[in-house]
Amino acid sequence: MAIDYAERIPLGRTGLELTRLGFGGASIGGIFRWVEDVDAIATVRHAWSLGVRYFDTAPLYGYGAAERRTGQVLADQPRDSFVLSTKVGRLVRDRAAIPADADVDRQLLDGREDAYYVVRDPVRIVFDYSADGVRRSLEESLERLRLDRIDIALIHDPDDHWREAIGGAWPALERLRSEGVIRAVGAGMNQSAMLTRFVRETSMDVVLVAGRYTLLDQGALGDLLPACLERGVGVLVGGVMNSGVLADPRPGATFNYGPAAPEIIDRARRIGEVCERHGVPLRAAAMQFPMAHPAVVSLVAGVRSVAHLDEYPALLGYPIPPGLWAELRDEGLIATGAPVPVS
Repeated sequence: MAIDYAERIPLGRTGLELTRLGFGGASIGGIFRWVEDVDAIATVRHAWSLGVRYFDTAPLYGYGAAERRTGQVLADQPRDSFVLSTKVGRLVRDRAAIPADADVDRQLLDGREDAYYVVRDPVRIVFDYSADGVRRSLEESLERLRLDRIDIALIHDPDDHWREAIGGAWPALERLRSEGVIRAVGAGMNQSAMLTRFVRETSMDVVLVAGRYTLLDQGALGDLLPACLERGVGVLVGGVMNSGVLADPRPGATFNYGPAAPEIIDRARRIGEVCERHGVPLRAAAMQFPMAHPAVVSLVAGVRSVAHLDEYPALLGYPIPPGLWAELRDEGLIATGAPVPVS
């Protein structure tokens, strides 16, 4: 199934239309290694020139850097010509101004080589899923982006903050949506269970699920995706390479932002061997597979360079014979009930 990456797909009942390929801002924020402003901005600009019109970012990505870099390009474009999402739940704060009792995101240690984000400013991330925190977060995002509005606001990774997210962030976003300040609301996470709970207990419009509906991990197939179809919630898929192991399944590869276990590498390698027998790049199969599910609207691609971004249109359009999917299913490497692309 050749995928037209620039095709615009309606996002549920929101009236928004997203390109099948979206631009994800984590990589240009400096995940795992530093990215220069000039390179990040050039990558966003190239996405625009290719026809990508959906952009996703977050305060967490580079501690504000990704929003600033994305805004450098989007602020010069007609505002109604693209769709933008950002996230709430984390605030960027100067180290010196953070109270001792603040709920600081201690997973991310600035400047360390093993940190998720390598940053050079004296700032840290503070969790805040309160209603006031949501409003402050959106206001600060707009300043960094240099835009007058955000289309989609997502509650960002509230794994350990369910009570605050459902009691504070969600009602605040719902109110902003009813006032017309934002067009769509949802949540973005690296798990499917809590996203499913959000879908079933709220009137969310959209979810972004990272790494849980991929060629390697179809965890969202049994809970999240059926719930989204039932309730008309659009699905954005991120992390389709599972942090890199699907791009290059070898010892030292990463999975879920950390070292991949041997059994994960072995499973990815077996998938790659099936792809090789059918003359298909592993990355092409990894990109196209999640797009076959009817709940999925857009693939959010995290890229840090123009060269990396240029791979996506070709790989999304790469012809894949039906026999590849049949062999993966016969080998137990994809779930029996998972939809697959049709040639």
